[in-house]
Amino acid sequence: MKKMSRNVLLQMEEEDDDDDGDIVLENLGQTIIPDLGSLESQHDFRTPEFEEFNGKSDSLFFNDGQRRIDFVLVYEDESRKETSKKGTNEKQRRKRQAYESNLICHGLQLEATRSVLDDKLVFVKVHAPWEVLCTYAEIMHIKLPLKPNDLKNRSSAFGTLNWFTKVLSVDESIIKPEQEFFTAPFEKNRMNDFYIVDRDAFFNPATRSRIVYFILSRVKYQLINNVSKFGINRLVNSGIYKAAFPLHDCKFRRQSEDPSCPNERYLLYREWAHPRSIYKKQPLDLIRKYYGEKIGIYFAWLGYYTQMLLLAAVVGVACFLYGYLNQDNCTWSKEVCHPDIGGKIIMCPQCDRLCPFWKLNITCESSKKLCIFDSFGTLVFAVFMGVWVTLFLEFWKRRQAELEYEWDTVELQQEEQARPEYEARCTHVVINEITQEEERIPFTAWGKCIRITLCASAVFFWILLIIASVIGIIVYRLSVFIVFSAKLPKNINGTDPIQKYLTPQTATSITASIISFIIIMILNTIYEKVAIMITNFELPRTQTDYENSLTMKMFLFQFVNYYSSCFYIAFFKGKFVGYPGDPVYWLGKYRNEECDPGGCLLELTTQLTIIMGGKAIWNNIQEVLLPWIMNLIGRFHRVSGSEKITPRWEQDYHLQPMGKLGLFYEYLEMIIQFGFVTLFVASFPLAPLLALVNNILEIRVDAWKLTTQFRRLVPEKAQDIGAWQPIMQGIAILAVVTNAMIIAFTSDMIPRLVYYWSFSVPPYGDHTSYTMEGYINNTLSIFKVADFKNKSKGNPYSELGNHTTCRYRDFRYPPGHPQEYKHNIYYWHVIAAKLAFIIVMEYLVLLPRLGHSGMILAHCNLCLPVDCCMCYKFIYEIRFLEQLTSDFTDSYIFYISIISFLFSVTFFFLLLSLGPTPCFPLSNFLS
Repeated sequence: MKKMSRNVLLQMEEEDDDDDGDIVLENLGQTIIPDLGSLESQHDFRTPEFEEFNGKSDSLFFNDGQRRIDFVLVYEDESRKETSKKGTNEKQRRKRQAYESNLICHGLQLEATRSVLDDKLVFVKVHAPWEVLCTYAEIMHIKLPLKPNDLKNRSSAFGTLNWFTKVLSVDESIIKPEQEFFTAPFEKNRMNDFYIVDRDAFFNPATRSRIVYFILSRVKYQLINNVSKFGINRLVNSGIYKAAFPLHDCKFRRQSEDPSCPNERYLLYREWAHPRSIYKKQPLDLIRKYYGEKIGIYFAWLGYYTQMLLLAAVVGVACFLYGYLNQDNCTWSKEVCHPDIGGKIIMCPQCDRLCPFWKLNITCESSKKLCIFDSFGTLVFAVFMGVWVTLFLEFWKRRQAELEYEWDTVELQQEEQARPEYEARCTHVVINEITQEEERIPFTAWGKCIRITLCASAVFFWILLIIASVIGIIVYRLSVFIVFSAKLPKNINGTDPIQKYLTPQTATSITASIISFIIIMILNTIYEKVAIMITNFELPRTQTDYENSLTMKMFLFQFVNYYSSCFYIAFFKGKFVGYPGDPVYWLGKYRNEECDPGGCLLELTTQLTIIMGGKAIWNNIQEVLLPWIMNLIGRFHRVSGSEKITPRWEQDYHLQPMGKLGLFYEYLEMIIQFGFVTLFVASFPLAPLLALVNNILEIRVDAWKLTTQFRRLVPEKAQDIGAWQPIMQGIAILAVVTNAMIIAFTSDMIPRLVYYWSFSVPPYGDHTSYTMEGYINNTLSIFKVADFKNKSKGNPYSELGNHTTCRYRDFRYPPGHPQEYKHNIYYWHVIAAKLAFIIVMEYLVLLPRLGHSGMILAHCNLCLPVDCCMCYKFIYEIRFLEQLTSDFTDSYIFYISIISFLFSVTFFFLLLSLGPTPCFPLSNFLS
């Protein structure tokens, strides 16, 4: 085809029916693509050549067998549509003709073929000749081979284990290693310097598709009052084209009959996506070559994350088994279940009017399960996971740097082009302060501030909506707990095994968790569309900036959506309840929830299990069943023409489109899982194991989807995992704090240790040696029933008889004491121990990462009173912050340290304000 010297654009006065709105465009030709020619109103369209299908189903070439198909456009012939909208059809036809004519104008070669199964469909095959590839390779700064790499590869440090790694590696006789080259950005005037052995093989299929897509995204087709319409994405969204995609190179189940076909799709399915290859390493180089660096870096990260989970899963299972095997030795659980101890302890009502008195032993089964998770092994595992997450992130940075070098993406940021949507709106001219040259920007500084304000307000509104839903769940908990307390049995009946497990607390927790999960999934579906709309309005410059902006918005929403209920159970439920004579009311109406006598840890475990497990099941349904069902329905509709031979492009058209944000949702799913594995792992040691199993399947499921169910994606470059890296760093630092606070405030680990080392022996205890006997009686305070402020809040039931006293979970003086119902000395010991544990664990995990050494409490004398020790701690915090601000730039670490510093200062002055507080040696509870 002869290249035209000018573009053809439609001059139209009528309103356009596109959905994306108008884009004012000035000098688009000079901004996006050089040498476009003048913008004239002409209708001398150049149309593609129509050819009949030649019967070669595996062919990747035009009918001449020489020109390779780099892209395929699909549309429905308007003349054969069964519709009465002739005017609309004619407008769409003219836009498409103008667009295809301009593609020819820019040097692309087109060939059209009608569908074999549906004669209304037309497939336009696009080929980029050598001159076009060279021109745009230079414009896009694509790195291409200069000469083969003659550097020797570094030998492995684990040479003795080669026999083992060989079993796990891909067979090199099947997938041959890629030859390595020294590369440089392509320049036409230096073409002789590049390693060009064969012009047809110099640009691989992925690079050819990327170049053609670059052109397709920037070619115009319509002009209305200085408003230009352009790009294949706009045409697909408006229905002018049905689809646009590059071709798979062969069928995934068998090799191509074409001897020149590399059969990379078949090799990927056989050695990567097939279930029999589940134990093998991923062929990352072939994935990168076929799908591009962006897909390759995702699977490299997912594979590395899964490998690191193996160690965490082993340690987590060991800690779980430790708790499971030692649950029979759990003294405090035995006391709860003992008929002469827990069976005789009468607990106070947990709500007003309808809730009865109840015996402690109805929580026997839950206390046994709590012994599994609230054990010393969980404490060890929480500290281990704090170290593990730091090692994972640091090792991944190293692995990512290796891939940047191997895949030649070190200088990718200098190569990345602006998005066409951004370039089209660059109507304002400013002077660059550095280069002193004119630059075009889409809006002024004032306009940018307005956009940022509107976007931030929209995100804030949706976060408030999530918080409102969480409040609704809390109200549900408070309301339904009263109903369950009134309806469920108050005594354990040995003939009914369900009664042992279905307590009011358990029933409320399970139903609330299920409702919370349903609300989470509904809000996710709505917010995804809102986040995309906000990011489009924000108008980021490059595709990387666009994805990073969308990533931050989506993750901020998902973080609040998924984790808010867990934060409530872990750190708020049961913490501000007062005592039976003076309870705290929420919203002035609902009495705050209380935890079981063993704490809220088991309820947090239940919440995590339901949300994490339900999310994994839901995602697998979306990722596996939906594409498979859609393709199955498509094959069923085409069964009448199944005996016909269909070409490669028609086979690919009937696959499912993945979408530009398909990979984004894969990342989001894994990062949310990463949060569950790290933030609340102290309450659920089996979370890494569940994540490991899920990820092993996830890798192969994603591989199966890409190779069998989806059209081939347009290859894209990527240097790293983008905004997900700082998000994981923030999660890792927050995980140290949350796990320390879960151990301190949610579990009963610290109160049990304080009792064991201080209050089980004189002067506070009666035992002659350290023991856990009497712990339950010591941690349940006594309340006098006659002290209820409202007699109607007493017991309306009579099954348990009349009682003068009841017990409740707190550390307060009994009635008749000079400071009755005030916090006792045990409470202050526990608080001091909890704060000390948080500080020690926080810096024990974070300081090695920062390069600091030394003991946190080096300035504290273990024989000093706690207020003096905190004074030394106060001085140390000041010195630490001075060093931190001068040596480190990690804002997340800095903010966490600021919070810890303020927390320590607050506690220090709190102790001073208490006046003559009981001074006691730290050795009493630290030993």
